[in-house]
Amino acid sequence: MIRPVLAIVGRPNVGKSTLFNRLVGRRRSLVHDVPGVTRDRLYGTVTHERWQATVVDTGGFDPTTESDLVAAVRAQVMLAIEEADLVIFVVDGRAGLTGLDEEIAGILRKSERPIVVAVNKIDGGGQEDALTDFYRLGFQTLQTVSGEHGRGVAELLETARALAPPPVVETHAEGVRVAIIGRPNVGKSSLVNAVLGEPRVLVHVLPGTTRDSVDTPVTFRDRPYLLIDTAGIRRKGRVTETLEKLSVVMALKSLERADVAVLVMDASEGVTAQDAHIAGYAHEAGRAIVLAVNKWDLVPPDLVGKADVTAQIHERLPFLDYAPICFISAIKGWGLRDLFDTVDTVAGEARKRLQPGELISIFRQAVERRPISSRGAPLRVHSVQQVAVSPPTFAVKVNWAGKLHFSYERYLVNSLRHAAGFAGSPIRLLLRHAPRRKSLGGGRQPSHRKGNSARGSR
Repeated sequence: MIRPVLAIVGRPNVGKSTLFNRLVGRRRSLVHDVPGVTRDRLYGTVTHERWQATVVDTGGFDPTTESDLVAAVRAQVMLAIEEADLVIFVVDGRAGLTGLDEEIAGILRKSERPIVVAVNKIDGGGQEDALTDFYRLGFQTLQTVSGEHGRGVAELLETARALAPPPVVETHAEGVRVAIIGRPNVGKSSLVNAVLGEPRVLVHVLPGTTRDSVDTPVTFRDRPYLLIDTAGIRRKGRVTETLEKLSVVMALKSLERADVAVLVMDASEGVTAQDAHIAGYAHEAGRAIVLAVNKWDLVPPDLVGKADVTAQIHERLPFLDYAPICFISAIKGWGLRDLFDTVDTVAGEARKRLQPGELISIFRQAVERRPISSRGAPLRVHSVQQVAVSPPTFAVKVNWAGKLHFSYERYLVNSLRHAAGFAGSPIRLLLRHAPRRKSLGGGRQPSHRKGNSARGSR
């Protein structure tokens, strides 16, 4: 379904993200007392009775400031207004009307979009007088709300539903959900923008520019995807600000709802300890993984080859030996077709299912090739069943489960991967102890000796 788009716009620190979170019903946007926390457009779905809309949270809009980062935020806000069907202009009812509010109002009037002024932070009765000043902005529709407590939000949505166009039926599916992960400033947002062909995600030379996880539906080569551009994940010891900690939490939650994680690394810097740290997050989350070596255009061809980089990756990320490697340049658009072909492949492999007969054959052959025993009892595989996908998970019943060394478990996983594939996806084994078979009578069989029968008949 193609939903109407509602853009939330306003100056910094008026409560836009708090209102956004209230509308979408979950904590999608970062909320912090520091002005300018939200810098990218952030998308979510708002549902009111049977009506749905896409709501866009934007960075604090300051049209009067000319710093590079503020100018980039302003460009993002202008794009959000351009694609919106209706604009919710958030102002601070406690602070009252400001000159910056009036500057923004002048820009919104030129957009020719329906405008609803949401006078925020009106938490109780007796504060409605704050509305009077805001009529000077020249917009007919004003609504008092409290994003923090939900007051007036239902009425705001009723007004938006009346002014926005109705939803229409979509012609394509969401597609594979791809989380773009990596440490700060390796080119994650540039990769998203290269696929989109427009500056959908804010790109800036400062590391850590993306703080929120930004969902972007996109069709690439006639195939639908949902790209999740996550905040750059830093090493825990270096995440000192509360805001950065929240960003890391959101990035990890983005992994949980993704089908495939594309780990972006910087070819000009090689594999770092932090790359390995982030790769471990994706592996533990059970996501299918593709390793994208970005900025390949910056590596002189006579200095290092793909084989050298591949060997370094396998040496430093040995637990990701199942993950395919793609060499790309997000800035120049190199390797994107190969990258998304690989994404499709690993997404399909992560959802693959095998039948119990095929599985028991694979595991028993693996044990025959490399038999082991415990206290003279050889390992025997009684049954194998696939119990989940994404990641592929297998319940394996053996005669002694708690004594297998992790290296032998890894051997069984590699044997399964060699026989059945599952490229790009971690494999989980659930080793369970097979119960001993009981005798037919459920216990000791009675004696039928003649003497006993005779004694019993007396």
